[in-house]
Amino acid sequence: MEYLDEGHTWSQAQEAFKISTTAINSWRRKYKETGECKNVTPPRKAKKLDAEKLRSYVKEHPDAYLKEIGEAFGCSDTAVHKALRRLGITRKKRQSGIANKSRSE
Repeated sequence: MEYLDEGHTWSQAQEAFKISTTAINSWRRKYKETGECKNVTPPRKAKKLDAEKLRSYVKEHPDAYLKEIGEAFGCSDTAVHKALRRLGITRKKRQSGIANKSRSE
């Protein structure tokens, strides 16, 4: 903003700092409103699923589908899938001992 206050044009600022005019416009607006251009990251939402509760639920209900787990925790099956992936828990419904027979037999 100091660069623009010195009398430089937006196109000069765009070339000097390799940024878009949209960025300059939003920074300028923010600077006029608040007096600063700090980049503030929005606060993240708290995780809906408690890791330990999810682990214990999966141990108690090994055959539960993602949708059923989601209903128990009050969230979507996608959220359950992501949480299980983050915890390193796989949800295969097939037994690992079953192998596909090759076609050559």
